[in-house]
Amino acid sequence: MPYNESTEMYLETLYILQQEHGHAHVADVANRLNITMPSVSKAMNRLRELKLINKQAYGAITLTKEGETISKRINRKHNMIADYLVKSLKLSREDALENACKIEHVISDSAMNAIMHFLESEVG
Repeated sequence: MPYNESTEMYLETLYILQQEHGHAHVADVANRLNITMPSVSKAMNRLRELKLINKQAYGAITLTKEGETISKRINRKHNMIADYLVKSLKLSREDALENACKIEHVISDSAMNAIMHFLESEVG
């Protein structure tokens, strides 16, 4: 099931926070994305309804198995695009990461496959 950009941003942020701390809190997500806590709370309720997260009332947020699978895929795509922008266009890592964040939500599967092949050929 395809998710909108906002949902993908939340999932990827939760994935990163979970990797760093084992879980996340609404305040962590709000700070990371620079948005309000009520906006994050509303989004977390939606993600819980979609069975993508486990959330305790006023407590820790963790990804479900499905949520982690999806967020890992989003994060991998983000990193691959950033690597491509650094290696092919010689962008700074910071600029590449910023642009990858925008591109990852709209890139086609065929373009993503081409990036993957490019990166594989760079290694080999």
